[in-house]
Amino acid sequence: MGASDSEGDRSAHKEKDKRKMLMALAPIAKPLAGKKLSKRALKLVRNAAEHKCLKRGVKEVVKSIRRGNKGVCVIAGNITPIDVITHVPILCEEADIPYVYVSSKEDLANAGATKRPTCCVLVLTKPAKGELGEEGQKLKAEYDQVASEVSELTAGMF
Repeated sequence: MGASDSEGDRSAHKEKDKRKMLMALAPIAKPLAGKKLSKRALKLVRNAAEHKCLKRGVKEVVKSIRRGNKGVCVIAGNITPIDVITHVPILCEEADIPYVYVSSKEDLANAGATKRPTCCVLVLTKPAKGELGEEGQKLKAEYDQVASEVSELTAGMF
């Protein structure tokens, strides 16, 4: 009986944490990825980090966008103050780069292979140096799938 009580407490605690996380989301966090798309986007970020096709942080992302690099931008929705990232979606729209918000900056950092929480990442279509090998084709297919889902999500907004 004691085990079921602790399981009930754990599930109630998880529910409470999830509610707190949703309350911490910035009001501009639209389009917010659903559970399935969020999982796919974080998996794409993880694979892109392994292949060196990832730009982390606001400064690197903005620099890459201004230089004309293409990709998918994944932005954390629980950033405070939100002024830090408010210009990133505008830059993405001007450069025709699909972008999506995920609920947690900690999850984004874990997927991007860093310990420090990350505001936003840009998954590039190809690495800055060198070429993608055979495994790169799998990354490209995953990238195309996420990019199309994000485009569908944003098309429904406007």
